[in-house]
Amino acid sequence: MRLDRLRAFVLSLPHATIVKQWGENLVCKIGGKMFLIISLDGETIEGCAFKCTPANYARLTTEVDGIVPATHNLYKSHWVQLEDPDALTEARFKEHVHAAYDLIRTKLPKKAQAGLL
Repeated sequence: MRLDRLRAFVLSLPHATIVKQWGENLVCKIGGKMFLIISLDGETIEGCAFKCTPANYARLTTEVDGIVPATHNLYKSHWVQLEDPDALTEARFKEHVHAAYDLIRTKLPKKAQAGLL
């Protein structure tokens, strides 16, 4: 997926933001909590990590070549790293990003969720 299309997709999600953080990384957030990390090499996507359910974490990391547990202890919270951009079709990748967004949004405190309405 091209960076411009990924940015546009993320920003189409209600109240989603993208900030540059940790050097050359774009961190996608809802309510200040991250749901997707895009590692860049200039303007090229080098890799992505996203939050998923425990069941999807187990399935993706064992059944899909090119997806591994995320680094920096994120794996403990069921984050996966997409190392091979061809591991998922663009449509499936968008589904996983949207699911990650929904997971984080629903775990926000009630007051934060109410502020997003």
